[in-house]
Amino acid sequence: MPIRHAIAVCALLLSSTALAQDVKREPAPAAERSFGSDRFSAGPAVRIAQPVTGDLFAAGGSVDIEAPVAGDALAAGGNLRIGASLGESLYAAGGQLRIDASIARSARVAGGQIELGPKSKVAGNLTVAGGEVELRGAVGGNVLAAAGELLIDGDVGGDVTATAGKIELGPNARIGGRLRYASREEIRRDAAAQIAGGVERMAARGESPRAERFDRRFGPRGGWVWTLGLMVLAALLVGALPEFYARVSATAQARPGASLLVGFVALACVPIAAVILLVTIVGIPLALIAIGLYLALLVIGYASAGVALGDWALKRVRATAAAELWSRVAAAVLATLAIALVARVPYLGGAAMFVALVIGTGALLLQARRPAAT
Repeated sequence: MPIRHAIAVCALLLSSTALAQDVKREPAPAAERSFGSDRFSAGPAVRIAQPVTGDLFAAGGSVDIEAPVAGDALAAGGNLRIGASLGESLYAAGGQLRIDASIARSARVAGGQIELGPKSKVAGNLTVAGGEVELRGAVGGNVLAAAGELLIDGDVGGDVTATAGKIELGPNARIGGRLRYASREEIRRDAAAQIAGGVERMAARGESPRAERFDRRFGPRGGWVWTLGLMVLAALLVGALPEFYARVSATAQARPGASLLVGFVALACVPIAAVILLVTIVGIPLALIAIGLYLALLVIGYASAGVALGDWALKRVRATAAAELWSRVAAAVLATLAIALVARVPYLGGAAMFVALVIGTGALLLQARRPAAT
């Protein structure tokens, strides 16, 4: 998509964060902008009821696309439904995502629960990642899937490559190419399911030799050294700024939706701004500074998530110690370690870590903007 689209998306998303600034405020309507034939919409509840002659960019608590879109659609929301045809490709992410329409080209989607209904049709390739994925519609090209649980009960014209905890082929499954899958469990296949190109089982994550796995995960250059550094950083942050991080924790706990939105906007728009600055010679130094700050934000945001999770757990396990600094430091360290352990769970760990990073970053930025807030 053109850079001008990216600029408009960031501007719209940044303006929409005002919706999250006061939890007592009445729900605001969606903010909409048009740039030529393209439409941009963001808010608590977004409903696209009029046809879009260009590309569509939509983000909100719930997003419902009920009218045709002639171009691409880029959508993100807690609950997302595609109920009208798309003339180009779909790029979507949501907690719950359902597709009940035809897509003229390809689709790349991610979410907690994803369902392509029986009436859905993706003419090109499908790339999907989610906790629970159900493919009941038709895909003209290839399917690349990663999921906790994957059900295929529709037509696939090309190959299927899947990595999942559980894989099931329903009676309506028709795969025109080859099925390659990686899973710790045997595939469950209905007797009526058809696979023209045969089935190939690949090595699942965690089935490599034990010594190699140990070196990769626990070796001196492995991820645990990085995790130890994050644990130390979380301890330093809460130890040096106990009052500020008490507010960060309160924000993450009381306003997870607002934190998620603000964190997503920051993590999505800063790289775009850096790329735009790199186009001009004058902007190169600013771009390098932005990239450096962005990397620092990622690290601090992750550690902030550990602090917030630690404070939350401490209040529930040992409420009398919730105000003790050293108890908070210990809780932050353990919570950061817990996030790192969850991140290593196959299939869903990466998504859980990303959510923690986004919420931690968002809560941090909300309090950095209003340091005196309680």
